[in-house]
Amino acid sequence: MFGSFQQSQLRIEVDASAEAIAQSLLEPGQIQKWLAPQQLSPGLPPKLHQDLKFTSSLGPITIQHQVEVANDHCLRMILSQGIDGFHEWYWGDGWVQSRLEGVSLLPLNLGQTLSLWRLREVLTAAKAAKTEERGEL
Repeated sequence: MFGSFQQSQLRIEVDASAEAIAQSLLEPGQIQKWLAPQQLSPGLPPKLHQDLKFTSSLGPITIQHQVEVANDHCLRMILSQGIDGFHEWYWGDGWVQSRLEGVSLLPLNLGQTLSLWRLREVLTAAKAAKTEERGEL
């Protein structure tokens, strides 16, 4: 693999429940909302699970993912091709933490920061829409 070894760990506060965060991180339909323009391979199950293999692509760059752990508070994936390493997520009520390590030509910290920012924006918009539906302020 060409590139340099990079590692990044970020934790952010989000105005969302652990359940809402889990849905956004474990359900491919929800993942695609905040991961864009990166695309997930078609034909994924409704929820990520242990031993699932899939790809994501950003233009000509493809990343192979193998899910090692997928539960209500943790997602860990082994990455290969565009990134040789791993990505793990932990979350709870009001927070998300992402740890990414690997060898890549891609600027991993920048991509991770943008992904977390988009995830927070999607979760905030979803909560606002639910509040509006109920007629709450």
